[in-house]
Amino acid sequence: MKRGCFITLEGGEGVGKTTNLGYIRGYLVSRGIDVVVTREPGGVPLAEELRGFILAQRSLLPEAELLLMFAARVHHFKEKIDPALSEGKWVISDRFTDASYAYQGGGRGIAWQRIGYLEDWLLDGRRPDLTLLFDAPVEVGLARARSRGETNRFEEEERAFMERVRQAYLQRWREEPERIRKIDATLPLPQVQGQIARLLDSIIDTWRP
Repeated sequence: MKRGCFITLEGGEGVGKTTNLGYIRGYLVSRGIDVVVTREPGGVPLAEELRGFILAQRSLLPEAELLLMFAARVHHFKEKIDPALSEGKWVISDRFTDASYAYQGGGRGIAWQRIGYLEDWLLDGRRPDLTLLFDAPVEVGLARARSRGETNRFEEEERAFMERVRQAYLQRWREEPERIRKIDATLPLPQVQGQIARLLDSIIDTWRP
């Protein structure tokens, strides 16, 4: 059985990842693909507990935040993502390790080499097969996030923090343009989903035997 495809959704706050997650799942299912949908931090019971803890804290040191993210991630990957991929299922995750490079790296200032060490050690260097980076100016994303009502502590960060996050994501895209595909999240939803459909078609056509 051919290993499944691992797709992740990345981007700052309010860029439409959650809105488009259901669309992506439905699109793949319509093409006859067995899909598992998950999120980070979270996805498995222990990781969901850590998610609640992380989002509730207001004074975590950057290093502690990074380590907690990876504690959740290693359980998530080894208990849910990797087994599903081994069964030939496609996995869609709302965020993965690129988020640590953006938030704890770009946002908090932790050296990317340290994040890379954790990635190589805990995940054996495993990266997604396709990452959709939803990109929009910070002010656009934050306005959307705050219009939803209740915000989490990441959405409450100052604009300068979120700008560093965005620039880190864009640097990741420039360094790995074959894996990371940028989606213009400022466009109307039908046009955003048109971009997504074209990217999904390209990987479906190459992935299947």
